[in-house]
Amino acid sequence: MSDRPSDEPDPDRLEALEKRLAEAKAARAPKPRVDTKAAQANLAWRMVIEMVSGLGIGFGIGYGLDVLIGTQPWMMLLFTILGLVAGVRVMLRSAEEMNKERPAANAADEEGR
Repeated sequence: MSDRPSDEPDPDRLEALEKRLAEAKAARAPKPRVDTKAAQANLAWRMVIEMVSGLGIGFGIGYGLDVLIGTQPWMMLLFTILGLVAGVRVMLRSAEEMNKERPAANAADEEGR
């Protein structure tokens, strides 16, 4: 006979039951849904902001130097062009980063199916 009273639950059986319940809940849990249109819109806005901020910073530095040196509009034009180039480079780097993440996300999506 057992040394436990019959009305006490078996801890090993309870632990096994909790484990099976957790596995069943995990199997039935809905997978997180990624809204790809919203993610793409966020990336597009990020690229636009990077481009405009490069232009704005270049314009500001050029205008400031023009006022200090008195070479209007040459520094403003030069630094606006440099800001545009910097903005395009950052935007291309973001696009490259996005393209590296996309295959990884697609592979994870296919594994989940």
